[in-house]
Amino acid sequence: MKSIAKITLVVGLLMTIVACKSDDKPNYQFMPNMYEPVGYETYGAYDVFPGEQSAMLPVDGTIARGYSLFEYGNSNDEYLRAKAELLSVLDSTQVDLKRGKELYDIYCGICHGNKGAGKGELVKREKILGIPSYADVGRAINEGSIYHTIYHGKNAMGSYAGQLNEEERWQVVAYVLKLKSDLEK
Repeated sequence: MKSIAKITLVVGLLMTIVACKSDDKPNYQFMPNMYEPVGYETYGAYDVFPGEQSAMLPVDGTIARGYSLFEYGNSNDEYLRAKAELLSVLDSTQVDLKRGKELYDIYCGICHGNKGAGKGELVKREKILGIPSYADVGRAINEGSIYHTIYHGKNAMGSYAGQLNEEERWQVVAYVLKLKSDLEK
């Protein structure tokens, strides 16, 4: 009688193990949400928090890590205000003209030329036209106007705020001012 009970128990366990096996889907999952997550797009609208915020947007007034608030908007009036008010945050010991030249050559030199005379490769090949020299009389550029232009872009030039962080932008501004003074000599 004991052997029949043992055999029945072993057969029952084997049947249970075989019945749980499935080749077309994963076996039993303890926490299925961890194995089959729902993908969300960054700024999509979802019913994740019913009765609350319907879109997954950052909280108003937040600034991404590593960025600072730039108080000047993208308009001609704001450009003129930045030109009049904005000063470099770098002091003379923080200015690195070698680094500024490297960044300038990467992002600016292709259009403005390596000397700032408006004779970059794209201008020589006539891909873009009308890039004036930094030393032109009608161009009274200063650190505020250069920074605003790098941040927001101007005319055919696009913004480089995504490619250069704040410190790098100021390094480029310092180098552009050096090029301007070299051209005026």
